[in-house]
Amino acid sequence: MKAIVNGTLVMYDHFVPNGVILIEDGKIIKHGKAKDVEIPVGAEIIDAEGLYVGPGLIDIHTHAADNMWIFENPKETSRHLMEHGVTSVLPALYNNLNKDAYIGAIDNILKARDNGDFDNFLGFYMEGPYLSPNFGCEREKNVWKDAIVHDEYIDIVKRAKDTAKVWCIAPEREGIDQFVKDVKKEIPNIVFSVAHSEATPAQIEKYIPYGLKIATHHTNATGTIEHYSECRGVCVDETVNYNKEIFAELISDRMGIHVVPYMQRLVRRIKGDDRIILIADQFVCDGPIPPGFEEATDIHFDNAGEIAGSGLTLDIACGNFMVHTGCSVCDAFRFGSTNPARALNMNFIGRIGEDCDADLIFVDDKFNVKKTIKKGEIQ
Repeated sequence: MKAIVNGTLVMYDHFVPNGVILIEDGKIIKHGKAKDVEIPVGAEIIDAEGLYVGPGLIDIHTHAADNMWIFENPKETSRHLMEHGVTSVLPALYNNLNKDAYIGAIDNILKARDNGDFDNFLGFYMEGPYLSPNFGCEREKNVWKDAIVHDEYIDIVKRAKDTAKVWCIAPEREGIDQFVKDVKKEIPNIVFSVAHSEATPAQIEKYIPYGLKIATHHTNATGTIEHYSECRGVCVDETVNYNKEIFAELISDRMGIHVVPYMQRLVRRIKGDDRIILIADQFVCDGPIPPGFEEATDIHFDNAGEIAGSGLTLDIACGNFMVHTGCSVCDAFRFGSTNPARALNMNFIGRIGEDCDADLIFVDDKFNVKKTIKKGEIQ
């Protein structure tokens, strides 16, 4: 039995000052105000030292950590993410991988998980293969630009069927309908995300009944809104904003390059605090920094000068979002933990509750991570 004491518990929509959490066998068995929770004799005491105690972060979309590809260095990146409070992660696999590379990446990560070297692995975020060839970094490396062919993708789908949690699609791609149906057949609980897309509202909304409920890095790599010269049209972003069912991923870097701070505040107002998911989307790319972006030290660029993901971890993104939007620590935990769990239909993580996994982090008022606990064990 372990007992966390002397901390402010971060609940879904409020704080519990001077709270206590009891942990047994990696699960939360009781929590509340200190006066209401009796600590058993002999329990191991973990002093939160006045910090906020909230659910471990869940990064549903990042390719890398510490400037290393997760699929190449699962053990090292897992440790780095854990140190930054990410107790659950969906490694993202991109369309710069061919068929054999996709399968090899899956196998390498699963091997690390099975060896006990990737305790915070939650599943895969499949960012491809079939996205718009007109969007995304390193577009020249996209090996899936041609026709969608069943025999080319089905082995990837079957290899990922037990672990893929999110699958990204560009709904306008010719032949995507059969792909969606095949993925849904193999992975009935899959969540689809609209990504790197020029789709119309009707094309996107068609797949909501199939489980499309996420927008990949909202307002990044999305379609034109041009219509007539003096008339504004609609694109992916407006469709995501309009549909309450869809969660909007946001990358919140320090300077607000991916999503300008005003847009972050606007999306928060439109979508509401229940439909925003913060992600790191760290990528490995060392293209030259374009003029004027010298201070953008937490984002990457490709050789064409395009933004190529971030150098963030999710804790830093949460802190940036607090600065850019004025949200509270409580809100930041919702965007970085609770909402991702809700989008994945996983009610055993992302919150402080009885029978939930004891995945917890201690942070200060600027969201600096001071301690990480995974299933009751201090990391």
